[in-house]
Amino acid sequence: MFSVRLIHTSDWHLGRAFHQVGLLDAQAAYLDSLVDAVLVSGDVYDRAMPSPDTVDLLSQSLLRLVDAGAQVVVSSGNHDSAIRLGFASGLLERAGLHLRTSVTDVGRPVLLGDVAVHPLPYLEPALAADPLAAAERTHASVLRAAMDRVRADAAGRGGRTVVMAHAFVLGGSTSESERDISVGGVSAVPPEVFAGAHYTALGHLHGRQEVAPGVRYSGSPVAMSFSEWRHVKGSLLVDLSGDEPEVEHVEAPVARPLAVLRGTLEHLLGDPSHRRAETAWCQVTLTDPVRPLGAMEQVRRRFPHTLELRFDPEGAAVPLRPYAARVATASDVDVCCDFLGHVRGGRGATDDERALFAEAVEASRVARRVGDDEGVARPAAVAAGSVGAA
Repeated sequence: MFSVRLIHTSDWHLGRAFHQVGLLDAQAAYLDSLVDAVLVSGDVYDRAMPSPDTVDLLSQSLLRLVDAGAQVVVSSGNHDSAIRLGFASGLLERAGLHLRTSVTDVGRPVLLGDVAVHPLPYLEPALAADPLAAAERTHASVLRAAMDRVRADAAGRGGRTVVMAHAFVLGGSTSESERDISVGGVSAVPPEVFAGAHYTALGHLHGRQEVAPGVRYSGSPVAMSFSEWRHVKGSLLVDLSGDEPEVEHVEAPVARPLAVLRGTLEHLLGDPSHRRAETAWCQVTLTDPVRPLGAMEQVRRRFPHTLELRFDPEGAAVPLRPYAARVATASDVDVCCDFLGHVRGGRGATDDERALFAEAVEASRVARRVGDDEGVARPAAVAAGSVGAA
């Protein structure tokens, strides 16, 4: 049996900033650490139209990987523009760079010895359900239809099957830095959808985790929110030579760690246990009953890399939470309903009104994806301008 070792990575989000701090240097250091056959399971870029510096970083990094002899397999995520990322894919495939961004690629594997790698691009249900003949316009349904094509190929080929997918799979733990991919629960995909694959390389969630045997998220290579401060970032080295895949975590270089601190100003400035935080990017929450004067300046005397300062005074009758903080974790539908209640003097949204908001938010999200050319390549009817309701 041909021995294959793969590096599973995802969610590079090239071009993203962390609290106004650019991440390109940290992302470049991570990309320099990859040396083997590489699977990138979506969200290569952070936005559909990346900056020239971001495109240049990806170009240089892929060139180094291919020059090192690696076969590189890249599938698009919900942040990527399918057409832009997939430009010249037929030509680049001849050089060992396999870009799979279109629904028409589903079922066409990349062959590595006796291992067939099936890269599934992010499949927007409103756009991919009809081309895949999916039973429903949900992520689970379109991925089931995609996996039917994968299993049909595997049945006629034999050997090992590796699947790449970009989705929210049930059992996974989220973080604050991930973009919602739908509303109403239609984004959830049960891990059983990937039955038959020897290994499933997932992208979308930024924390490294195994949601079912052989179904894993590699997580993002760099932290993108303070909710990830406990994550150990890196990629997964997958050895497929045995009956079961052997998976080893390979840590990514860390330019600067994260620290989350909480306490009174006096305690934080004097506690020796926080010495390591002096060189970290810090999120600091002060619990003083009265907000200290010049709080940020005082905090930065000890923790010069503090990026976020919060106040949560102990014993206060009303927490000092600005509106932006109150809605930061609320869904778009909740924000709309809260606003409606506000302008109507406290009379909240009815079930019918909430359903209408949900339909409008989802239609707006899909329309933005079509306008930005994100996700899968558009069916002919959509490309011509006749976008149906989600």
